Order: sequence, then C-alpha cells, then structure tokens
Amino acid sequence: MSRDRLIYLPLGGAGEIGMNAYVYGYGPKGRERLILVDLGVTFPDMDSTPGVDLIMPDITWLEKNKDRLEAVFITHAHEDHIGGIAHMWRKLGAPVVYARVFTAHHARRKMEEQGADPSAVNTVPVYPAVTEAGPFKVSFFPVAHSIPESSGLVIDTPAGRIVHTGDFKLDETPVLGEAFDPKLWAEIAKPGVKALVCDSTNVFSVKAGRSEATVGPEIERLIGESAGMVVATTFASNVARLKTLALAGQRSGRSVVLLGRAMRRMVQAGMETGLLKDFPTVIPVEEAREIPRNNLLLLATGSQGERRAAVAQLSRGKYLGMSMKEGDTLLFSSKTIPGNERGVISIMNAFSEMGVDIVDDDDGLYHVSGHANRPDIERTHEVFKPQMLIPMHGEHRHLRQHAKLGEARGIASLVAVNGMMVDFAGNRPSVVEYIDTGRTYLDGSVKIGAMDGVVRERIRMALHGHVMVNVIIDEDDTPLGEPWVETMGLPRNGTSNAELVEVLEGDLTQVMMRMDDKTLLDDDKIEEQIRRATRMTTQNEVGKKAEVTVVVSRLMGA
Repeated sequence: MSRDRLIYLPLGGAGEIGMNAYVYGYGPKGRERLILVDLGVTFPDMDSTPGVDLIMPDITWLEKNKDRLEAVFITHAHEDHIGGIAHMWRKLGAPVVYARVFTAHHARRKMEEQGADPSAVNTVPVYPAVTEAGPFKVSFFPVAHSIPESSGLVIDTPAGRIVHTGDFKLDETPVLGEAFDPKLWAEIAKPGVKALVCDSTNVFSVKAGRSEATVGPEIERLIGESAGMVVATTFASNVARLKTLALAGQRSGRSVVLLGRAMRRMVQAGMETGLLKDFPTVIPVEEAREIPRNNLLLLATGSQGERRAAVAQLSRGKYLGMSMKEGDTLLFSSKTIPGNERGVISIMNAFSEMGVDIVDDDDGLYHVSGHANRPDIERTHEVFKPQMLIPMHGEHRHLRQHAKLGEARGIASLVAVNGMMVDFAGNRPSVVEYIDTGRTYLDGSVKIGAMDGVVRERIRMALHGHVMVNVIIDEDDTPLGEPWVETMGLPRNGTSNAELVEVLEGDLTQVMMRMDDKTLLDDDKIEEQIRRATRMTTQNEVGKKAEVTVVVSRLMGA
C-alpha cells in the first residue's frame, strides 16, 4: 500500500468569500510536493480594519515549506484570486506562475507594480494542453464566469484526478468568453474523478442561473428610454457587461465615456489580449463636457460603494469636471456584496437628493451572477460523478449546504475550512492536520499580521480616543512642574463643564504629588499610576477609558 498522500489545504476562501488560496500536495507525509491554486485578497472596511489597504491570506505554513512548492496556478483575474500574487511571490521562493492570456496580462502588470519579475508569469493554453509541476499534470479548462478566460483546473496525480472548478457558472451564451461545453466536461470526467473541489457561492439560489445574454435587451431598453445623462456602474472586471452597456449606449445614440482607472484598465486589457472585439469607441472625459447630457453614457467604477471610486465622487459633487443633475439616471448593473450595503445606500441617498433617478437590480433585470446556482451545482456533480466532494469558495453555511447536496447524491463529502488539511486517500476524504491560518494586512507599504496588534490599537483609539501625558522629573527625582496633556478624538469639555485637558492636568498633578520616593525613582511605576489615573478621569468626564501614552523625561545633572 502506498504511503504517499494526496492532500488539499485551503489557506483562504474556505469558510469565507474572497482571499482564495488552495494548496494541493502529493508525496510522503511532510514531504509532499506542492502546488498553489490562486492567491487572492479581500478588502478592508473601516469598522473592523481601519486604515488597512488590502487583506491577504496568512501564508506562513507555505512560506516555511516553500522549498516544496513547484508552481502557482491562477484560475482567473478577479482580485480575490490574483490580487496577492505580486505581494507574496518572493515570500514563496519566487515560484513560476501559470495562467491563461488575459489573466497572465494582469498578473504581469501586478508583478511590475510591486517590483517583481513579470517574466515569472507563463501563459498556458487550455485543455488538453498539460503543464507539469512535480508529480502534478495540470490543465486549464474554460468555464463561464463574470470575467474573461476563467478556468477550472484538471489536476492529475498518481493517486487520481482532481477537478478544481474555480469560480464558474453554466452559461451557454455568455456574450464574451467561452460558453459552457458539456461535451468537454464529459470528456474530462471520463477517466474518473477522484475529488471535485467546487464553487459554493450560490448554493442557496434554488433557481437555475441565467445567461449573461438575458440582461442585454433590458439594459438597452432602459438606456434608450432615459431622458438625461446615464451613468452605469458594474464590476469593472465584468468585461462582457461593459460591452453590453456600451453597445446599448451606442445604439441609443450616446457617446460612451469610461470613468475610473479600473474600468479603463480592464477594457484596455481586453483589447490588448484580443478578447474584446467590436467595443464601441469611447471618448475622453474632456470631450464629454462639450456634449449634450442626453447624448452621454458614463461607465463608472464604484458599484460596491467604494469611497474613492468614480460613482462615489460623483455623489459628492464632481468627478473630472462631470456632475449629475435632476433627470439623470444612475444604473447599478450589479449585485451589492454583503457588507457593502451601507456604502451603496449612502451613495444612492446622495444622488436621490440631487434628483437623480436610481435603478438597481432588485428585480433581477440588469445583472446576473457569475456563479453557479444550486441546480447548476447539482448538474456539475452529475457530469463529473466524483468519488469525493470538497465544497470551497463560500462561508461555512454555503460549504455545509453544498456538502449536504453531495451526500444526498451518494458522494463522500467533507466541509473543510481554512487550515484543515484533507487527505484524499481511501474512499472518503479525511482531515489529517490542522494548520494555523489567519490574515495578513497590507497597511500602507508594510505587511503585518492580523494578530500583531496594530489594527486592534487603531480600533481602540478610534473608539476611546487618545491622551498623551508628558511628565518631567528633576535631577533630584522630584516632579518638575505639572504634567501637561494633549488629547485626540475626545470631547473638549466633560461632564464637569471644564475643559478636559485642564481637568486631567489637575488630577494628574495631585497624583504626582502623592507619589512616594520609591515610585518617583521607577519610570514604569510612574507610567502605570499616570495611565490608571488618566483612564479614570476620562471615564468620569466623558464616559471613555482613553488609550494613554505617558512620556517620562528625566533631567540629568551637569
């Protein structure tokens, strides 16, 4: 009996939506050769991660085992699958990266932006072409999704075939990109599939998914019937939707303008890679200012309420000289991702106050998902007929529901969240190890661990304010003058109606006067007493136990 293991280890994307990173390994225990599928990011919010720029998986385990890592395979160019590769590439021992043309284009640009080597990214053809990486033979097979050239992976190993779906839907008329090909899927399934690792995002959507082609007529009707200027926002990466919107604008006699760097970048990438053909001519925003409003369609970034995106800036007045007025229309051709509702609603209200007509996708007319709904997931099970099923890309409730579907069909299924190492040996998947996982924050130009305390301290300061106390000790070890205080993020006056700074300085002077000689000789004891007294005073005065920094300075004799 072979002692080699075939393992699967999610470091991100399992038990959450976003930040995808999946490790596969084959070989003797602890010496398996490894490949990594995707290395994505998720995005911060001001409530839980203030000041953070990006959130990436904690790859400490993989970094420690980088000598075993053969390659990285990127399924598609969405940020939650590709966004971390340039930031983490060196930490992983600078492995070779494989992707298809459109995805590789974005990966190389990201590498250049981070000062990494873009030549590490290799462009590969689709199935049946094979890329060998140690004991693995990997093929990219086309799937329909909401970004061009999305792929699943066929991963052949000495222990059997794994099918990793990536993000996918069953769309036979996707407008742009490759359609669902049931004959190809059947061919992939024919040798037998040991394990299916499958997208779970829309497992609770009980109706069959709709094609991208169905939104075109509704969008064209809406834009054609709108009187003023139309601004449409969607995910910039949904190039098929951008084409649908632009064509609708062109047919209604409108000039098309791209607002936002991501929007321009995606369209440019589609054209440069030859995927985006017959896209209507776009005009620069400078020319748009001279065109009548009812002859304009602006395609703008910001469908998720991002504060710095074009739509948000328009909601605050002007963006690049353009502004919206009463009678204009704003179309959200997108679904609001859970957690972004507050930002989106705030923007909607700002436009409503301007008299702008807002159209969202509550009726399902102007957007379709890029992920397979439950009937399509069940059809995927039926086509591939895997021996085992591992749900991925979803919160825990999605994974659990997906596993139930598999078990109901007689497929050995397992819910594996980030950090669970699964072995595919035998007839059922089993958890064989637990790996510590977490998050890495890109905070400005520095990467920090989620447990480092930096963000927690920032949150505490935001919640409770900050007090800086300066104390001077004379050369004879007695206080020199009174402590002086500076505050940030706290009210000027407290419940006593006196200025908070004055109350603090008075209380802390009393504390200093009561300190005995032994305390005055010990800076740590001085800091502790000052900190405790400061927090007590701020609690009494403003109801907040402020964060406190104490600076003790000592004068030295000549």
